[in-house]
Amino acid sequence: MAVTAKLYSNFLHLLLEDKLAGSILDQTIKVALCTSSYTPNQDTHDYFDDITDEITGTGYTSGGATLASKTCTVSGKVVTFDAADTSWAASSLTARYGIIYYASGSSATSLLIGYVDFGEDKVSSSGTFLITWHASGIFTITAA
Repeated sequence: MAVTAKLYSNFLHLLLEDKLAGSILDQTIKVALCTSSYTPNQDTHDYFDDITDEITGTGYTSGGATLASKTCTVSGKVVTFDAADTSWAASSLTARYGIIYYASGSSATSLLIGYVDFGEDKVSSSGTFLITWHASGIFTITAA
């Protein structure tokens, strides 16, 4: 499943205010999985404690998986954030959303970055649950 993220408004706000404590590449960035009962709100959800309906299941740890091999590149007026595809091996999971966030160690201070909607429930049954990030990156920001 190839996916592209939508950003939460507060991420951009804090990014512009330089309140992120360094480069995104130096931070622990995770992706957590949620059920179809979660309703994303790009305008009001700002920290991980706003996230409801995180999944449970074999092979999944609460809080999700850490993104590996993060990159941030600039080409022309486009800044692209990307990472290696994310997977949960030997898992039995059902998820509709992937929530990307800075993992500070506390849900009250773990800033939400964005989320992906898989378009429907995605299931793994004693197999690998895989998020294949979009070929153009997890997200891009274009300067106009």
